[in-house]
Order: sequence, then C-alpha cells, then structure tokens
Amino acid sequence: MTLSNLPALFSLAAALELPTVSELRWQLAGFAVGIVILSFGLAGLALFFFERKTADRSLVYFSLFAFLYALRLIFRQSFLHSLVAAPEVFWKYPEVLINNFIDNFIIVPLTLFVIEMVEARWKGFLRWVLAFQIAFATLRFFSELFRVGRHPVEITYHIVIVAYSALLIAYPCSFPRGQRMPGEVKIVYAGLAVFGLFVARNNLADLGKFRGRDIEAFGFLILIGCLAYVAASRSHLNEQRLLSLEKELEIARQIQSSILPREVPRIAGLDIAAQYVPMTAVAGDFYDFLVVDDRRVGILVADVTGHGVPAALIASMLKTALAAQSAFASDPAQVLAGLNRSLCGKFEEHFVTAGYLFVDADKQILRYAGAGHPPLVFGTVKGKGTTFREIDSNGLLLGLSEDAAYTSLELPFRPGDRCLLYTDGMLEAKNGAEEEFGGMRFLEFLEAQSHLAAARLLSASLTELTRWSGKGEAGAREDDITLIAVDFAREATGEG
Repeated sequence: MTLSNLPALFSLAAALELPTVSELRWQLAGFAVGIVILSFGLAGLALFFFERKTADRSLVYFSLFAFLYALRLIFRQSFLHSLVAAPEVFWKYPEVLINNFIDNFIIVPLTLFVIEMVEARWKGFLRWVLAFQIAFATLRFFSELFRVGRHPVEITYHIVIVAYSALLIAYPCSFPRGQRMPGEVKIVYAGLAVFGLFVARNNLADLGKFRGRDIEAFGFLILIGCLAYVAASRSHLNEQRLLSLEKELEIARQIQSSILPREVPRIAGLDIAAQYVPMTAVAGDFYDFLVVDDRRVGILVADVTGHGVPAALIASMLKTALAAQSAFASDPAQVLAGLNRSLCGKFEEHFVTAGYLFVDADKQILRYAGAGHPPLVFGTVKGKGTTFREIDSNGLLLGLSEDAAYTSLELPFRPGDRCLLYTDGMLEAKNGAEEEFGGMRFLEFLEAQSHLAAARLLSASLTELTRWSGKGEAGAREDDITLIAVDFAREATGEG
C-alpha cells in the first residue's frame, strides 16, 4: 500500500460507512504494527525450528507470544470486515479464536519468557503465578464460551493483568542494594516495563479509569526494539568471539603442525611412508619416530579420544612424553608404560590409544605393543603376492591406570615383507548404508594392491576409502586418519 492509495481508501471508508477517516487511519496503523509483530514472531519461530538444538528456549516463548499478539491485533481491525468480501459468519471463527482462546491464554508464553529471563530466586514464584494464570484463563475461557458470570470474571481479569504488569515494572526493585542488573537484562526489562505500563493503562481504560485509544501495541514495538538491540549486540559479540576463536584455532593448528614430523626418517633397508589426514583444523591423531641409528627406529601412532583443540593439546603432550622414552626405544612395552605414567592424572575426559613398533633392520626383527589400539597389520611375501594378517598385543588405553602393564611381541621379517600402523578412522568410516569399512575389507584391499610401494599404497588406501563411502573426500572421513607403512626392502639383508 502506497501513500497515493490512501485517498481512494478513505473514499471507500466513507462509502462503506466506516466510523471516521481518523478511525480508519488508526486502524491502518494498528494493522501495520500487527504485520511487523507477526513477521517478528514467525521469524523467531522459524529460527528456533531450524536451530532448535542450540536455540534458547526464551526465543520460542517470546516468538509465540508475538505471533499470538499479532493475530489478535490484526483481526481486531474492523475495516478488514468491509474490505474482505465474505459472509459475516466467516468472521465468527477468528473472533471466537481471538476472544475465547488467544485473549485468555496469550499471557502464558509471555510468563514462560519472563521465567527464562529472571534470576533463579524468582523462578519458583513465577511458576505459581503461571499456574494461577492458566487456571484463571481456563475459567474465563469457559465463562465467555457459555456466557456465565462474564462481568465479574471480566473485571477480575483486568485487575489481574494490571497486577501482573505492575509486577513486571517493579522487578528491578527486587535486586539487593549494590547489585546491578546485567546490561542486556536491563535493556530487556526496560522494554518489558514500558510494555507493562501500556498494558496496565489499556486495562485500566477497560475498567473505566482512562479514556483514549488503545496504544498497547506501540508499547510492544518498543519491547521488540529493545530485544532487537540486545540481539544485535549479542551477534556482534559472538562475531568477535568467533574471530578470536578462529585465531586461536589457527595458532593451535600451527603448533600441531610443528610437532608432527616434517619427513619420515631415512633408515637403511626400510621404506617408510606416512599419511596424516585430520578431520578438523586441529586433530587428536599423532605420530612420531624415535630414531636409534641409521638401522633402527621406533614408530608411535596414537589417537586421542575426541576431536578439536582439547584432543590436539593432549596429542602435543605425547611428543614430549615420547622423547623422554628414547632410552627404551627398543622395548615397546616399556615405552607405552612410560607414556601411560606421563599421562595419568593429567586429564579426565580424554584417553589415548597407541601402537608402538620398533624395527631393527640389522637383526631383521620387529617388536610391537599396543594400548587399546587397532592391531598392527603385517604382510608376508607369498609367491608373487603378499598375505596380510593382524598382530594384536594390547593393554589398557593410556591414561587410565598408572599400574597398567603392556606386553611386547617380537616377529622376524624377510625382504619384501611390510607392516602398517593406523588409527581407527580408517576402519570406522561408513558408507551410505552405515556399514563400516572394517578390518577385513582393509586387509583384502592391501592384498589386492600389494604390488604398490609404501607411499602409493597409502594414497590408494585413502582413495579407496573415499570411493567405498560414496560421500566424497570430506564425507568419507568421520574421524582423523593416520597411516604409516614400513616396507622391508631387500637391501636390509645385504642382498643385491
């Protein structure tokens, strides 16, 4: 509707015998305010529906109140009856809805909103107020529906609303001397107090104490303005917090990148390859090497429960803890026991699985021990292919008990054999049918691709995981993934 349409509308008002042009102007203003409030209520309800896991309950209570208030305000504008070509019976239904239901129970979502906003010491009292409101609203509803005792109930209703408005206005006075209301709460209650004044004035007018037009809706607009200001302030504050968090995450990512090996060690007779694929910017997987000399090396792969910064910080602790075990590099059980003692008592909600492999290229032996970790995969040359099997030697997760004991398992290897360490992100990835990739499928793939060198085998494994999941490269990873392959080359035996 534009300003150019107003003269025609006023002429129509006269033709339809609406009260006065000034009355029509006032109803148009009320209608416009109702549309604004209705939009606000619908937007709030939609936001709560789409973000109900994180949205504040106060949002849905106030939005529901705004929605009901707007419906009541819009349908009470009598000029709509004349503009909409419909039988008079058509208007009976919204009138019954407004006068017999919304008008009685609209106060319920408002009180629920107030309960969410006030201090804990007020909540119990307001719940009793809410119970009384529901009981009285039910009484008034049936009184109007059956037209029994309407006059005394109506007078009592207006008195109750005035008393409730006074309660809202007086709430700030309940704070102990010297205690201030938080800034945002102060703004919200300033809006509630203004709205309460408008409501009280309107109900006193209904009791014959005041004369004048119904201006209650404009008080509601002031309340919405206060809430919008608070929402904008919170949005700005959250944006600043998000920027700060992103900076912290970037610092954490840089720290984590710095603690991971920049390259795999060069050990004569061994071909070592590593692949590290974090699920998020910072991850809980960790791997490192304890190089004894150019023929012997220890390899640790660990997985901290959880994701994000806490898991990454614990993973960074592992680097220092592992370095302290360098004197025991050839004894996997002792290395894990030392790591366990270092981590016990440091954190409560996170634990660590780990697998440690020691390889001696001179003696052609490997030793392995695990702490709640997926089994080591060992491949033995058979004819033109390689047969893979799982080597499991597990103790308790790291950080659970200082008395945890671990056992090392020793195996010989031959030229052409290979082994793989990995974290459970490789096995627990799921496809569209929620089926896990699993250990057996992994072994079958390794055997089928046993002709590939270590680095290419790891890349092919990740590609296969993506293909099998059908979710794309990012969707295939539901956890951090670390893969380390060790090929025992012929040079380890001195053969050409």
